[in-house]
Amino acid sequence: MAGHIQDRWFKTETNAAGKTIRAKTDRHGTGLRYRARYVGPDGTEKSKSFRDGQKRLAEKWLSAVEADMGSGHYVDPRAAKKTFQQYTEKWLSTLGVDPNTIESMKSQLGLHAFPYIGSRPLGSFKPEHIREWVAVLEANVPGSYGRIIYANVRSALSAAVDDGYLSRNPVSARSVKPPALDPKRVVPWSAERVFAVQDALPERYQAMVDLGAGCGMRQGEILGIAVDALDFDSDTLHVVQQLKLSRSKPVFALPKGGKTRDVPLPGPVADALRAHMKRFPPLEVTLPWKTADGPKVTHRIVFTAPRGNHVWRTSLNDEGWKPALVAAGVIPEPETKDDAYAAAREHGMHALRHFYASALLDEGENIKAVSEYLGHSNAALTLRIYAHLMPSSQERTRTAIATVYGKAQRSH
Repeated sequence: MAGHIQDRWFKTETNAAGKTIRAKTDRHGTGLRYRARYVGPDGTEKSKSFRDGQKRLAEKWLSAVEADMGSGHYVDPRAAKKTFQQYTEKWLSTLGVDPNTIESMKSQLGLHAFPYIGSRPLGSFKPEHIREWVAVLEANVPGSYGRIIYANVRSALSAAVDDGYLSRNPVSARSVKPPALDPKRVVPWSAERVFAVQDALPERYQAMVDLGAGCGMRQGEILGIAVDALDFDSDTLHVVQQLKLSRSKPVFALPKGGKTRDVPLPGPVADALRAHMKRFPPLEVTLPWKTADGPKVTHRIVFTAPRGNHVWRTSLNDEGWKPALVAAGVIPEPETKDDAYAAAREHGMHALRHFYASALLDEGENIKAVSEYLGHSNAALTLRIYAHLMPSSQERTRTAIATVYGKAQRSH
């Protein structure tokens, strides 16, 4: 057994006759009687106290400590008292990733995790606590966003296990499931809707639709595209940066996930960009790189605001995109001038990427190529989002057999 049990109510001493006897201590009858003591892996003594009548419980606890030490599952009781929020905030400060990613994680956890499980000591976590929190998460945020927050919590608790603050990750229990995904399928816009929205946009923003629907670019990539990314000689678009916010300040940065890519530049899109740059000459814009305090870089960007400088995403959405959605009949017009536009999450500029993907798949482009052009991390992600848009195997079979029969009949 690791350590020993101290009885605080009695002590061993030698009487006048030289015999060893048990004598009552000054604490006899008061307070916790038994103290289980052991030396931890760090060389310091640890202890836990038990009431009168709980000596066997104290012995059982010491045996469990010994077993945990032997199996590598031992957790220092003092470390286990650290709360999830205390540990996670320190853990975030040690991650060697993009500072913008850290800020995003802090915001997500601060809104949706810390208020519910942040004050819980790490050593007290059980799967039931995670299940209860997931239920709250599902009730408050969309499934896909909820899974991102869930993954961050899982990563933090895994790190706590690695660092010896927790013996097992409660998120790994079989009974714990991530937030359910929204069952909604992507419904791509029709070409008529794409061009109707484009026609309703201010002229200086119309070519953005060509880059979204014709090259699959994200909004931030469109806002940050520079002239030198357009290779008209090879009909190639180099997606190498985006315009985003870092601590509420605009910065240039790599595309999402740090994944650059080359995308075919179709003739109509190239023509639209040439016309746009002739009508609205590109402008040199200097911004920090990657973070708000990063080194300054200068690029001649293709899309500019009416008064110069880069285009702010919020201004584009409120003053250009949503009015165009109203004009195209996608969302209703506000009842009064003071009313806000209707929420249109599924009809943001990301809808142009869905249109692009659906058009490629409809024409028979393979999923790997579509994934590369969209800048997805892997083809499996693309397949998960757009598999239902691919021509069915049944239809391909009908067409293939009909073609074979047609050729055979013509030869007879």
